Amino acid sequence: MHRVVGVEPLEDYRLHLSFSDGLVGEVDMSDLIGHGVFEALSDPAEFAKVFVDPETHTVAWPGEIDLCPDSLHEDVERQQRAA
Repeated sequence: MHRVVGVEPLEDYRLHLSFSDGLVGEVDMSDLIGHGVFEALSDPAEFAKVFVDPETHTVAWPGEIDLCPDSLHEDVERQQRAA
């Protein structure tokens, strides 16, 4: 299982991520924002409240919204292979 060790919110609903294995990159969340549990994150101020959950080691927001760290790691790896 991959662990997120750092997250920084960026413009246009993107996140800059750092993983425990040294992988660093960005993910675009814009396709999820405004749908289902991600509706609350449509407000940029709410999106900016992102943090690394100390128990699950993944990206999370208040209100128990979180993302799978393995999926995030895969997304960053896929982008880097395509570049």
